[in-house]
Amino acid sequence: MEGLILSPAKLATLFLFFSIHFTSSSATRFLSSNTNAQFVKASCSNTTYPQLCYESFARYASKIQSNPKMLAHVALDVTLSATKSASDLMRNLAKLHGLKAREVAAIADCVEVVGDAVDELERSIGEMGRARGSNSDPVINDIQTWVSAALTNDDTCMDGFAFAAYANDGEVKSTVTNKMTKVARLTSIALALINSFASSQGNSALIL
Repeated sequence: MEGLILSPAKLATLFLFFSIHFTSSSATRFLSSNTNAQFVKASCSNTTYPQLCYESFARYASKIQSNPKMLAHVALDVTLSATKSASDLMRNLAKLHGLKAREVAAIADCVEVVGDAVDELERSIGEMGRARGSNSDPVINDIQTWVSAALTNDDTCMDGFAFAAYANDGEVKSTVTNKMTKVARLTSIALALINSFASSQGNSALIL
């Protein structure tokens, strides 16, 4: 069978066609990716910690797209992961020997309240799937209440290390404070994004 031979003109036409096709596809993907990232950035600008917000969630932009509910869900997932890590840290610190009495007491409180925060965030994530349409009001309000409670628990843990008597304490206080500061900020961001989603659904938002 005689092979198919294309003229230079036809080859040039085919090359141009595929070049336009792939360039167009690449441009579409780029524009979509850029739009998604801009949505995350714009949403984060309405939170108390916009830089941490964007740094934490920008990698999920393709999943979030321009969906405020998905952004709130991702924020809860990331916050839960950070809170679980903090809970593990508190349990490990509680096993250390040679701690001062006030450190032992403060860490014991943290084990309890950070554990509660994990439970509250897990409950919130479990309910996010039902937060839609006309039935979303009570669900959103429950989620706001639980995430707000988680934030209070984060602050309670840090308060145990905030008294003047701890001013000269070293590594334990620094470790707990650094860890819980980030957790509390992520929780605050998650609550703000949940409030934004609630507002987009016509619900009243819980004030931070």
